[in-house]
Amino acid sequence: MLLEMAEMKSIGVVGSGQMGSGIAQLGAVHGLDVWLIDSDPLALSRAFKSISSSIQRLVSKAQLSQAAGTSALRRLQCTTNLEELCSADVIIEAIVESEDVKKKLFLELDKIAKSSAILASNTSSISITRLASVTSRPRQVIGMHFMNPPPIMKLVEIVRGADTSDETFNATKALAERFSKTVICSQDYSGFIVNRILMPMINEAFFTLYTGVATKEDIDTGMKLGTNHPMGPLQLADFIGLDVCLSIMKVLHAGLGDSKYAPCPLLVQYVDAGRLGRKCGIGVYDYRKPSPRL
Repeated sequence: MLLEMAEMKSIGVVGSGQMGSGIAQLGAVHGLDVWLIDSDPLALSRAFKSISSSIQRLVSKAQLSQAAGTSALRRLQCTTNLEELCSADVIIEAIVESEDVKKKLFLELDKIAKSSAILASNTSSISITRLASVTSRPRQVIGMHFMNPPPIMKLVEIVRGADTSDETFNATKALAERFSKTVICSQDYSGFIVNRILMPMINEAFFTLYTGVATKEDIDTGMKLGTNHPMGPLQLADFIGLDVCLSIMKVLHAGLGDSKYAPCPLLVQYVDAGRLGRKCGIGVYDYRKPSPRL
């Protein structure tokens, strides 16, 4: 029997990268006990520091009281032990965007989590139905795709698998709304809504650069000032991570079977060269020196 939203007290978040730590922060700030799990203790340590400084910024801007900030950090537990999730009401997976790795995790979580727990994936493109298929609770598996960075972006894209129950959907939607997010709902097709539209645009920006139509600066300035986007598509790709963009394009290409989703060779080359974007100091742009004025 699924818990009513009022009874929801704790969540687990697996993966302490930018997405996982942001989701964990949301849970703690909104009154939930949060278990943040990562196999890498150093990553957990970085995540805790990042969440602490983020909460401190909210306090300094008077968006959160000092008492609420202190209380939120007290509700956050970091551990490398998945078994700690045995009492969590909802477990949100935010690990690498690989179907095989996610399936392996869902298989483990299904054995550890209590029978009423919802298993949610923060995947931005992978089939929820296929992730659910390795569990004994497909009715309680759902996609809960936060935008980056989760504490700031207002949207959560909820994706129902073939068997996701209304109760699971309603509880997940209520959780997103508790986090003050606007919810959109997608059917379980490759890329869902946001990345089905966004990633081909980013890929096309790479083709525009690859074929010499314009410089990277002019491509980004054109989309910023011509379509009122807050950042250009190549800048955005660097922010997301070129490896993540490439993996989503591969999912779209395989899942939808249309050549228009084939990744641009320049995107592939950058990833092969380790130019993954902001997180490693170089992508389309070089962040190791003062950034260009765009």
